[in-house]
Amino acid sequence: MRVLVWGLRLLLFLFLFLFALKNTTIVSLAFFFGQVWKAPLALMLLAFFAAGSLLGALAMTGSLFKARREVARLKTEIERANAAASDAAIDAATAAISAANSVET
Repeated sequence: MRVLVWGLRLLLFLFLFLFALKNTTIVSLAFFFGQVWKAPLALMLLAFFAAGSLLGALAMTGSLFKARREVARLKTEIERANAAASDAAIDAATAAISAANSVET
């Protein structure tokens, strides 16, 4: 399975590398106030892909932190429920022992 995954990674890398070699034409991107950025098409695509990935990751951070807080809250709630259940079990066992002792006497 590892060989298959590495083979697919190699094929993807080769595909992207050959794509970059075929798209070396210089393109220009016009910004505001007369600013122009000139770079090869492959570099331009890579830059915008990276920027989009970064913005997508930043957009997810709020949800990620909210989910982590919820998990921490639920873990605390489980610990409290387990502590209450063990206290109740101890109380029930103590009551059963007391009842058994009172029946014997």
